[in-house]
Amino acid sequence: MSTKFTLPPLPYAYDALGPYMSAETLEFHHDKHHQAYVTNGEKLLEGSGLEILPLEDIVKEAFGKNAGLFNNAGQHYNHVHFWNWMKPNGGGNKLPGKLQAAVDSDLGGFDKLRADFIAAGTTQFGSGWAWISVKNGKLEISKTANGESPLVYGGKPILGVDVWEHSYYIDYRNARPKYLEAWFDNLVNWEHVELLFEEATA
Repeated sequence: MSTKFTLPPLPYAYDALGPYMSAETLEFHHDKHHQAYVTNGEKLLEGSGLEILPLEDIVKEAFGKNAGLFNNAGQHYNHVHFWNWMKPNGGGNKLPGKLQAAVDSDLGGFDKLRADFIAAGTTQFGSGWAWISVKNGKLEISKTANGESPLVYGGKPILGVDVWEHSYYIDYRNARPKYLEAWFDNLVNWEHVELLFEEATA
């Protein structure tokens, strides 16, 4: 199996994100859903002509040309980061200095960022994601359908939240806004966001 399509272990215990995300949700989401993207992506990569590329480039190259491979590679890329975008006792409104400065200048400050990010996730019709990304040197908030990400629209994701129902239905039923508020306020790993921000702006 290629290392590009390997299911990474969670960086915390299955019960570590409670009460905001349950062990049951993580067991289904990580062990079943993400595993399926890995398994299917590995099969679809064979013979695609993209085998030698890094995962990010596979996602970009498959977009609009190879739907099956894109869906699975895109979701694999999204989830590899999703697990790291969360941590126990995360959230809070104290951002690392450079990131805070960019949030202030590009997104109107932390409170507006929070409101706009949650609104993007709430208003994404059907399955998809809400994002903060770096595009043309500036932060922007967006939403995408299914397995798409800012990566295929010229951006570099630095924070994303999964709004597929399998990410929240066990814990929140159909209350997506409640899930998004709890996720943003209590789970976001701002250190991982800062790391990706620095890579995207280097």
